[in-house]
Amino acid sequence: MSNLFTVICLIIAIIESMMGLLGNVTILAVSSTSCIRSKISSSYDMIMIFLSLSRLFLQSWMMLDFFLSLFCEASYYEENLYVTFKTVFVFLNYSSLWFAAWLSVFYCIKVASFTQSFFIWLKQRLSSFMPWMLITSSLFSFVISLPFSWDIYDVHNNLTTPLTMRNSSERRGTMKTSLLILILLCNAGTALPLIMFVVSSILLIKSLWRHTRQMQNNATGFRDPSQEAHIGAIKSVFSFLILYITNFIALVLILSDAFLPYSIGEAICIVVMAACPAGHSMVLIWSNPKFREMPARILQHINCHVRTRSM
Repeated sequence: MSNLFTVICLIIAIIESMMGLLGNVTILAVSSTSCIRSKISSSYDMIMIFLSLSRLFLQSWMMLDFFLSLFCEASYYEENLYVTFKTVFVFLNYSSLWFAAWLSVFYCIKVASFTQSFFIWLKQRLSSFMPWMLITSSLFSFVISLPFSWDIYDVHNNLTTPLTMRNSSERRGTMKTSLLILILLCNAGTALPLIMFVVSSILLIKSLWRHTRQMQNNATGFRDPSQEAHIGAIKSVFSFLILYITNFIALVLILSDAFLPYSIGEAICIVVMAACPAGHSMVLIWSNPKFREMPARILQHINCHVRTRSM
């Protein structure tokens, strides 16, 4: 029963990853086109290019990981291949978390209406800081993911190999040490972007909510498009926050080997980790008219082509 449930979850995760791939291809194409046309890379476009690229690689890697774990299990759990897959998986996840955090910081600095001098200073210098922040985040993610290659295979062996009476206490001690190292590394790679994302999202929601209340007090009885835009922005940021925290919890559980391979808990975490980046990409497309235009034009072109052929 648990094996059937795991297979179903993996199929769902693959479908979610494919949807995420489509969404991120759209974001990447629109952002890249915008940079090429303007000949100047804006901070927003740079963040979206880095974020969509990291998620394209992440979701492609996850799909390859799913297929190998299902259909090439013996080869998949060989030490070199297993370590490579998991280390690259960690790096791509960390990068994606960092870029999503920088996107939240960008929204907060650009949209929130705070009058503190430090906030104004950040707003003026954001465009010059952002390229370096993105590159530094990538390097940090790479460096912090490398130590996973030292312990992750030992943890997997300790969790999947049956204990014997002779070496059970020694093995338990080794497993606890390896798990502790992995958990510390995981916290080192995810704690800072999580704090940045949560703090900037809360500040942005607070600023938007305060501005919305002011517009409601000054309302004349007619529908205010600006007020509706603010409410829509609050909903988008709140959904980003929920998706980010959910993805963060699932990632920590997976990296700390809280569940046995192919268990129900691991399968649920995999579904969540495939759904959250895809959901975040879909919300980004839905909330930005620039991203919505491309799918609409593609659908319009397909409809015109179908009508022409039917005639």
